[in-house]
Amino acid sequence: MQPLEDETAEFYGLVRSLDPLGIIDQFRSLPAANQYRLLYAITAQYVPSGSTVLDWGCGRGHFSVYLLRRGYKVTSFSLETPPEIFNSLGPDERSRLTFVRGGDPLALPFPPNSFDAAFSVGVLEHVRERGGSELSSLQELRRVLVPAGRLLVYHFPNRMSYIEALSRLLHGRRYDHFSESVKFHKHLFSAGDISALATAAGFSVEACKRYGFLPRNSFNRLPPSLRSSRSMASAVNIADAFLEQLFAPFTQNFYFVGQDAET
Repeated sequence: MQPLEDETAEFYGLVRSLDPLGIIDQFRSLPAANQYRLLYAITAQYVPSGSTVLDWGCGRGHFSVYLLRRGYKVTSFSLETPPEIFNSLGPDERSRLTFVRGGDPLALPFPPNSFDAAFSVGVLEHVRERGGSELSSLQELRRVLVPAGRLLVYHFPNRMSYIEALSRLLHGRRYDHFSESVKFHKHLFSAGDISALATAAGFSVEACKRYGFLPRNSFNRLPPSLRSSRSMASAVNIADAFLEQLFAPFTQNFYFVGQDAET
């Protein structure tokens, strides 16, 4: 895992330089940033560098920046304004980035066969809050992918997550995804749900895995001297990997990789 830790530490330093005010919560500490190590690994495994890709629901833009740094041609799609971090990109990254602000949460403004791969990083589980559905979104994503294209869904919340269960106990029925105080997800999923949704949308599931036992963003509360400590991040990664194996059904998230079932 050392190369992934090195890559994450390098990218963490870049994001911190582009986001000095710490607007991007997941990069306020290196242990928190390491929650994306697995995403970086499966991206390299399933999507060749240089591919034309869609960052669907790009949020504050950190994953789009990662993709640009790794040589991809990136379309960042959002219902919001462009992320501030994009203002700090260099000329080469800007030349490979297209930002598209959508107005219709139910349809993507792209023709069929537009992308080699599409990414949903913490997005698919929220589409019902915008009046859509997971199935219709997956169908739209399949439409805009080339026939052999891949869909990578990351941070898809596990129905059995102990973190989600504790959050509901602590925060009761309060829920507002657009509030800074949100502590849990409204919609949770099982491996069976993923298989059924993917199949209904026309995808075959190439890979599906639970991951993430420790609440990574909680490490943002560490003293400043530890937030950027590589030794601390490595220790957290080792502990998390052990706990993932020991308590696999109760980890926080799923990832899954889909490909058109007809290819």
